[in-house]
Amino acid sequence: MDAELAAMAASGATTLVSLMVTDSWAHARALMGRFLARAGADTTAITGLDDARTRLLLTGTAADERATSGIAAEWQTRLGRLVETGALTGEDPSALGASLRRLAVAAPGHPATVHNTVSGGTQHGPIVQAGTVTGLAFPPDPSPRREQD
Repeated sequence: MDAELAAMAASGATTLVSLMVTDSWAHARALMGRFLARAGADTTAITGLDDARTRLLLTGTAADERATSGIAAEWQTRLGRLVETGALTGEDPSALGASLRRLAVAAPGHPATVHNTVSGGTQHGPIVQAGTVTGLAFPPDPSPRREQD
């Protein structure tokens, strides 16, 4: 396998493994299932995804990096084999990687770019800048508000 395809397989595998521990896993799993089916992979490939995720979720904090690297190497090898056997064309790993990266960017916990603009005079309430705010409640404002005439 040439270096470019090997790099694409490595990138795709690394992104896939990072998605295994996010809320986006169901989408990533479905995407990989369709991808593997188009490539003619047998059904044990999907079972392999589920097993890899289970192993990753069961590892302790100290073993996380080692487990993640090992599982990424497994999937890099699997994707590489599909390319080498001709089951995948050169564009398939690239398309898969792009799709997985879009899921990873959308995954909760991924830093989001936020742009807030506050204008129109003096603001008397809290201003929160965040990508996602859940479970946030502000106490009532104790100062009386004057109506504008």
